[in-house]
Amino acid sequence: MPSASMKDLDFGRLAASSPLAPGYRLAPLERGEVPALIGAVAAWFPAIRVGGASGHLRETFYAERVYFAGGPERDVIVMVLKRGDELAGMFSVERDPETLSAYARLAVVAPSHRGANLVAAGLHFTESFARELGLGLAYGMATLRTPHVQRAFERAGWLLIGITPGYDRELVEPGVVRRVYEAVYARVLVPESALLRPHRQNLTSRTQAFFDQVFDPGTLAHAMELQDAAAG
Repeated sequence: MPSASMKDLDFGRLAASSPLAPGYRLAPLERGEVPALIGAVAAWFPAIRVGGASGHLRETFYAERVYFAGGPERDVIVMVLKRGDELAGMFSVERDPETLSAYARLAVVAPSHRGANLVAAGLHFTESFARELGLGLAYGMATLRTPHVQRAFERAGWLLIGITPGYDRELVEPGVVRRVYEAVYARVLVPESALLRPHRQNLTSRTQAFFDQVFDPGTLAHAMELQDAAAG
């Protein structure tokens, strides 16, 4: 189990260290804000009416899975982006206590507030959140329908580890749902010595070729340089 619980985390401090455009701030979602957030997310990002992120449009998701200050221990935290008192965006992160990993689930920003650097702030927060909980890996997915989230992951130094064909569904136009391709990015939070590298004899030639391409020392070193630059 993680070395810390949600109740041990100082979300204000983690949020304050995340890079945002001037005038914006991050704060944990409060229970009374749930209905307004659901309505806003549905308007800002109608594509998630179906698929893995659709729970963010249901009150039961927040009642059963999201952690709120003073409430029971749960594995999802939702942070809201604000400018003054105006709700401008949100992102959510989920802890997996069995694998000791963190999943960057969703980031959505109001069209009028794009440019607030929410995705970069969310990735920074996810990494800090995972480290504070003693987790070993953070990961997330970016749709291939647009390049914006892919760029954010890459600028933050997260490593592209694969592409899922049809893992999730999106509403691509009114009344039309399609399974979509998504890029998978990861941020390893433990030293190389903590990883068990596979033996070549246990890999097929195709798997070995993919492993060498993605996890060769040069690629990992470059990713670490990007991660260090993003953190600095």
